[in-house]
Amino acid sequence: MSRIPSATLDARVRAALDEVYDPEIPVVRITDLGVVEDVRATDDAIEVDLLPTFTGCPALDAIREDVERALAPLAGGREVRVRFRRDMAWTSDRINERAREAMKEYGLAPPGERRGLTLVQIKVACPYCGSLDTGHDSTFGPTLCRDIRYCNACRNPFEGFKPK
Repeated sequence: MSRIPSATLDARVRAALDEVYDPEIPVVRITDLGVVEDVRATDDAIEVDLLPTFTGCPALDAIREDVERALAPLAGGREVRVRFRRDMAWTSDRINERAREAMKEYGLAPPGERRGLTLVQIKVACPYCGSLDTGHDSTFGPTLCRDIRYCNACRNPFEGFKPK
């Protein structure tokens, strides 16, 4: 396998990362979630710094493995190093519009606009009908990053991505 020069490798690494999807939200790329913080390619290694969405997220090992698998064809003998940084916080503000639209189509409400200080007061649009007449049923969803909500307009329950 030929070795890609470090100078041109960064762009190819970023393109490969754009094909890695979140294992808990399979329609959303980790790049669109804003999880990828930094990429460095040197003569010895490809290093990727990721920000976990939640401390203790059970998907971190799966994300690491998916990133390593995506970058292996580019490595050319370099070590692939994936690290989760905890010295800076990921926030839901990092989620881009492409991810927000994919979440809606998947039936998962992206984080809404904060109104006040508590989670219950966040206005989240229903992913089915778009109504803001929604309520918060439970902070405990199927994963650490989701909660359970209810739409008063179309009467559908739905999951919401927790703001952070």
